[in-house]
Amino acid sequence: MSSNLERAIAAFQDDNLVQFVVPIFLAAVVIEAIWSRWGDRGLYHGRDFAASMFMLLGSVLIEIVPKTLAIAAMFQIHELSPLRDVVERQPWAWVLLFVLDDFTYYWFHRMNHEVRFFWAGHVNHHSSTYMNFGTALRQGVVERVYKPLFWLWLAALGFDPAMILVMMGLNLTYQFWTHTEAVRRLPKWYEAVLNTPSHHRVHHGSNVRYLDRNHGGVLIIWDKLFGTFSAELDEESVVYGLTTDIGSHNPWRVLTHGYTEMAADMRRSSSVGERLRYLLMAPGWSHDGPDRRAKALRSEAGL
Repeated sequence: MSSNLERAIAAFQDDNLVQFVVPIFLAAVVIEAIWSRWGDRGLYHGRDFAASMFMLLGSVLIEIVPKTLAIAAMFQIHELSPLRDVVERQPWAWVLLFVLDDFTYYWFHRMNHEVRFFWAGHVNHHSSTYMNFGTALRQGVVERVYKPLFWLWLAALGFDPAMILVMMGLNLTYQFWTHTEAVRRLPKWYEAVLNTPSHHRVHHGSNVRYLDRNHGGVLIIWDKLFGTFSAELDEESVVYGLTTDIGSHNPWRVLTHGYTEMAADMRRSSSVGERLRYLLMAPGWSHDGPDRRAKALRSEAGL
């Protein structure tokens, strides 16, 4: 395992896609902010953007140790895989990995919305009431601790950990460009298959119709296959943010409010079973109040 840890450290250091794309991302933020200012579109707010930058910094720092350990586990699992000599770096393997990586991201992302413990680590990405490239950088900080674990199964299928890391990075890079209001609709064939700014605006909506929809990374087909897709409707503008706004740009509040609210609900409960449900049920479940989960709210609204 020590040799795999050494390989993992080297792989973590070589996973430098961020070094190339972050300057591009920041340039895009500047261009979008100028476009917003000149058109009086109000897409940016200073303190909101500052909170997003704190979340970006926090996510970079917090993932160093857990991601390195997860990569070491990937190397160990890959060595034990009977498929390691079958799945190498052929073109077909990259194509298959692209599909499986995006499938994995869909379920990881969906679980972040449908399991409250995971939601507490992801919610800060949704706490902004603005949709812009800065919001794309408002990463779920604590989710970076457990995120790589969802990808371990790909190493068991024989995929090289270095390939997995590249594909994860490319997927995340693509998603950056979906966080904008500058692009309304792309061609129909593109909107039908791929995640787009229109689809992702829905994902960030607090409207009942739009809650917990469009979890895809690059492909939107998973949402259509598994019943979580919603189109952006011209007659219902997206209201960004949470169903209950946290009312703060304080970075610590933005980072921790999901956990503090979950802990408060657990303290109110009267049994171990109820406490476990607060961890494992979807946000909005309550042992002593109305069901405010997304599915219940949609059913109540007749959607």
